[in-house]
Amino acid sequence: MPRLDDVVAPDGTRIRWWDNGCVGDAGVPVVISNGLGASPAAWPFLGGDGRPGPGTPRAVTWHHRGLGGSERPRDPSRIRIGDHVDDMLAVMDAAGIERAAVVGWSVGVAVAFEAARRAPDRVASLLVLGGVNGGGFRVGPRWTPAVVSRGLSRASAWSLRVVGPPVAGLISLLPRGLDASGVAAWAPGPLQTLAEVAREFSHHDWTWFSTMVLAAGDEPPIPVDDLHVPVTVVAGEFDTMAPVEDMVALADGIPGARLVRLPGTHFLPLQFPEVLREELEALRAR
Repeated sequence: MPRLDDVVAPDGTRIRWWDNGCVGDAGVPVVISNGLGASPAAWPFLGGDGRPGPGTPRAVTWHHRGLGGSERPRDPSRIRIGDHVDDMLAVMDAAGIERAAVVGWSVGVAVAFEAARRAPDRVASLLVLGGVNGGGFRVGPRWTPAVVSRGLSRASAWSLRVVGPPVAGLISLLPRGLDASGVAAWAPGPLQTLAEVAREFSHHDWTWFSTMVLAAGDEPPIPVDDLHVPVTVVAGEFDTMAPVEDMVALADGIPGARLVRLPGTHFLPLQFPEVLREELEALRAR
């Protein structure tokens, strides 16, 4: 059965981590390097909805510092990509996982790449979507100049402190019957998952979340041209947070990387879970 536990990171920060409880699959386990502030519920095909199906591989993930039950670091500057990698490796140690297929989403993509660079013996393969290898964020239409796009991204991150709380209040009004765990779970599965992810996301401290987003956006690019593990890059054609041309350029810069383009947005785990399941299984088999 899925469970939550705590582990202490190297800098003393207590990190809340999640295990889907699947032990019957003999293949390589999976570590989800999640989008910033996202919950396991975003990954129903990996048992994030609390109901792993037959053949689901073992999967673990963690809540980022100061979010979802994890402590804020005593040093508030310890929220860089390297700190998240420390947390990921601490979770793998606590789970008894020596080597894993790593799934990276959004900010978690840079974390996944940095983990593969720092600890190549711990990363068997990479499935990355909705994010690049650091170097800041871009928002806006594809034709937006990079300097304008990055300025918009920083302004958007700051605005979360203002718009986050009222949006969270609206989300809290969603009926409990929409949740996958609701007594009257009358809604279709994808809608249940979306409602549960949104509800969990709405509980964040939005000032702290904004600080985390800004810190991630300041990271320099992580080298990817010398990776020696199988990599699949999944791009959403309508993703305004990780434009498809950026994802194509990322795949082109990784030796032997497979590129998959889907007619989706930034939220591919919720829109194309079966496609991602197939791509992950192909990577685990390699």
